[in-house]
Amino acid sequence: MVRRPVLPRPVLPEGNAVSDIFDEVNEELRAERAQRLLRRYGSLLAGLALLAILGVGAYQGWKYYQAQEVGRQAQAFLAAMRIADGPDAQRQSALPAFAKLAQNGNAGYRTLARLREAALKADGGDNAGAAALWNEVAADTGADPLLRDVANLQWAMHQIDNGDPAAVAARLAPLAAPNNPWHALAQEQQGLLAMRQGHDNDARDIFKRLAQDVMAPNGVRARANALLTRLGGQAGG
Repeated sequence: MVRRPVLPRPVLPEGNAVSDIFDEVNEELRAERAQRLLRRYGSLLAGLALLAILGVGAYQGWKYYQAQEVGRQAQAFLAAMRIADGPDAQRQSALPAFAKLAQNGNAGYRTLARLREAALKADGGDNAGAAALWNEVAADTGADPLLRDVANLQWAMHQIDNGDPAAVAARLAPLAAPNNPWHALAQEQQGLLAMRQGHDNDARDIFKRLAQDVMAPNGVRARANALLTRLGGQAGG
């Protein structure tokens, strides 16, 4: 009888040693896979990283540019204001600076420049040009609502004597609401419009309310009292 040779049994690692071997294999596979991905997409990833860096740099640069531009606009506006508030003979020379800001400034300075330009035009006798600018601001939905109300009020004030009464009344009505910051000035214009139309009783009622309104500006109350006297009424009557 031929004996078969007895082969030694392979010695396998026991316990944690087996799991360690599998972990090493998995790590090598992952590393190999990562290397293949890096070789395939490395240039794309590098490009994306570069774009991200450039994007952040561009954003910061744009913010810096905007800050510088706002500073330049502020200086230009203040320089024009100094001229506009200076001697009468020089005030109209500020118009080109305001017109430039009205065209190229940011939203805030565009609105302020148009309002100041309109006031200068009105002072210089160009009522049509002033009215056009006030209408632009009033219709500008991007402008501050408070400044849009100023434009409507200025337009109405300069139309009190000769403008269409119905159009003037329509502009003044929302401004005269008690919750509007300009209500006292708007109500004063409503009283003047009533006087122009010969509605003296309505005018007296308006001026009496204004004269008694402790929240109204002192100038408005003083003018209301003077107009009441002119109309034969009294604030306390």
